[in-house]
Amino acid sequence: MPVPMSTSPAASSSPAHPVTDKVQEAMRVSLRGCDELLPQQDWLAKLARSQATGQPLRIKLGLDPTAPDIHIGHTVVLNKMRQLQDLGHQVIFLIGDFTSTIGDPSGRNNTRPPLTREQIQANADTYYRQASLVLDPARTEIRYNSEWSDPLGARGMIELAAKYTVARMLERDDFTKRFQSHTPISVHEFLYPLMQGYDSVALKSDLELGGTDQKFNLLMGRHLQQEYGQEPQCILTMPLLEGLDGIEKMSKSKNNYVGITEPANSMFAKILSISDEQMWKWFNLLSFKGLDDIVALKAEVQGGRNPKDAKVMLAKEITTRFHSAQAAEQAEQDFNNRAKGGIPDEIPEVSLSGAPMGVGAVLKAAGLVPSTSEAMRMVEQGGVRIDGAVISDKGLKLDAGCFVMQVGKRKFARVRLE
Repeated sequence: MPVPMSTSPAASSSPAHPVTDKVQEAMRVSLRGCDELLPQQDWLAKLARSQATGQPLRIKLGLDPTAPDIHIGHTVVLNKMRQLQDLGHQVIFLIGDFTSTIGDPSGRNNTRPPLTREQIQANADTYYRQASLVLDPARTEIRYNSEWSDPLGARGMIELAAKYTVARMLERDDFTKRFQSHTPISVHEFLYPLMQGYDSVALKSDLELGGTDQKFNLLMGRHLQQEYGQEPQCILTMPLLEGLDGIEKMSKSKNNYVGITEPANSMFAKILSISDEQMWKWFNLLSFKGLDDIVALKAEVQGGRNPKDAKVMLAKEITTRFHSAQAAEQAEQDFNNRAKGGIPDEIPEVSLSGAPMGVGAVLKAAGLVPSTSEAMRMVEQGGVRIDGAVISDKGLKLDAGCFVMQVGKRKFARVRLE
């Protein structure tokens, strides 16, 4: 089985090159907002070597194009890639066109259905187009793992599978739970982490990024690189971003997401709807502002500055990234013009169950109208807004999620519907 071999010297627990102020700053950028960086000393040694030799490190992010669109929760890892890219390192945006045909079992309690080649290619095109709104396309290496996975063939796949045991594979949490509950595990699912790990061998990666749910797969890359005589990659996991409700992971199925292709006005209004506490995590994970600037801004808010000022900064920055500065300015103006003062700094929060629920019932249960008939009348008159957008459909049903509901100019409620 042909495998690229690394010619780089192995990183050691103690850096062989000086740890300069620039190296320390690179480590600070690496650690910003991350969940885990393993092993930190190895990454420090790699950074020091890169600084001393002028050789950029190879930083890999693999994404399986399982859906046509991404939301800003997906961009948490992309933002980290951009931060490392701006330090001068080589980032590799790996499209898992081969691994998508297997289906990632991470976090699954059943077998993930594989996609067709046509679905994968269509989704991959959209993924990269959207990812380019965060990464610098001119400095991004684009690869497809079918390049080295397809040529393996049956013999190569068997040789690769021999490098990991079933016992260790079953240590994986989701596999363990399915095995103990007698839920079927298909043999091909064991191939997924092996193939993702082999990507790191093929690309000679120094660092692989992923969400916290990808830790097992990322460690597999480290293991296989050692098996093939390469210097093992470090791994960096980023936390999963909570959605607009501040509780559940951002997800389209939870209807608590901000899509990166949705209109600027909607994006701006949704970001303003998050809580003041949640705002700082979003700043840390989504903003390109320096950490010192964010710390200073937080101190200003704690010292009495209106937190809405900071939230507007965040909303404008993100809206600018995915649209334009002009669109962000217009979104802010439109938001302020929709209702006097826009959304108040403090609005009541209401938790409801029974999704999907009709908009009239939601408005009544949230205490915004005395009756569903009054709710229908307000909808007809254009006096009802959800996340800043006027609602005209009296038959609208709301799925589970978090919404800022507004009736007239002064009645607001943040509704969490389950």
